[in-house]
Amino acid sequence: ELGDADFDYLATEHETMLVTFYAPWCGHCKKLAPEFEKAATRLKGTVQLAKVDCTAHSETCGRFGVSGYPTLKIFRNGRDSTPYDGPRSADGIYHYMKKQTGPDSVHLQAEEDLQTFTDHYDASIVDADGSRLPEFLRAAALLREQFRFAHTTDLKLAHEYGVTSESVLLFRPPRLSNKFEESVVVFKDFLTIGSLRRFIRDNISGLCPHMTMENRDRLRVHDLLTAYYDLDYHRNIRGSNYWRNRVMKMASKYSGRGLTFSVANQKDFLSELEDEFGLGTSEGEELPFITIRTQLGHKYTMREEFTRDGQSLERFIEDYFAGRLKRYIRSEPVPERNVAAVKVVVAESFDDVVKDGEKDVLIQFYSRSCSHCKKLEPVYRELAETVHGRTFHTVSLQPSTRQASWQTHEASPQGR
Repeated sequence: ELGDADFDYLATEHETMLVTFYAPWCGHCKKLAPEFEKAATRLKGTVQLAKVDCTAHSETCGRFGVSGYPTLKIFRNGRDSTPYDGPRSADGIYHYMKKQTGPDSVHLQAEEDLQTFTDHYDASIVDADGSRLPEFLRAAALLREQFRFAHTTDLKLAHEYGVTSESVLLFRPPRLSNKFEESVVVFKDFLTIGSLRRFIRDNISGLCPHMTMENRDRLRVHDLLTAYYDLDYHRNIRGSNYWRNRVMKMASKYSGRGLTFSVANQKDFLSELEDEFGLGTSEGEELPFITIRTQLGHKYTMREEFTRDGQSLERFIEDYFAGRLKRYIRSEPVPERNVAAVKVVVAESFDDVVKDGEKDVLIQFYSRSCSHCKKLEPVYRELAETVHGRTFHTVSLQPSTRQASWQTHEASPQGR
């Protein structure tokens, strides 16, 4: 714990330090605290983690522009270097800050250095030849929080990859190596920070990236098919790639059709899958659970069992492109009898009833626990009985834990 009296003195002792500025009463700070402590333990001896209580040391917090809690900043040799924009989990903080240690770009002098640097869990970006090294180093300084950089002035180190002139090489992680795409991608355009950033962004993930909690938002800007299963690239690379290769085959076949592909550890996304896709606790324990999530928020699930020959996945994708899939919507069951004056609508039947082009609709969104709703109920039923049989519907939809939607009334003129 640092404060006004010792912050400057102690901060200068560390090449890289992550500091959280917090307030004891802050709920988000309390949630972060145990994750921060776990990360600090794992990073001990590599990166220093520290904290400042802004209610007790307002001078230090004021100097660094802290206006909300928690605020995390990275310091280098005592100087405020950059805001911390990484994940807030212990594992995420650990991996993010590991990338902050050492130089922005590692100098590779021998072939063994190159092999060691690129044999890594994450992707590697290497500048070969070095004639544009100053610009490369500027890019590395800006992007080091996201990617790993190295450089060499010995072009011979890159000959193995068909490079005969100045180039930048992108080495995809060895754990994701496959027969459907190259493991090394060569950048030969004029090097600027912007062009290098675009090159990395467009090529680093490949045809079928490993989706994690940290990169999911970046991947979901596209229509995305994801295979969730017992994926573990730390303990079982071969088993993890068994199913990924089957997804890769489809990714290669449908490349350029506007659908991107990924694989993910089902356990990491279990609550999300249960909540958003209706995955039961007994489902998807051995075989991959397949979903498609579009940019518009439409969701689809593959209900057919994932076959090892990949044909069931191919049928699912063909049905998706042909528009034959039914969207997954969280919903209560559709009522078997719905003949009362007030129609009961659930999420699954909403479009069929409310968007009926032949009738105008007055819809009440309500909750059984709402006292105002209970008071309105007889009045609403009387209105429904008055207009029953005319070109007008009165319907009710109850929000629940199983369907998207306190007391609200909306008129929907003939399907609009």
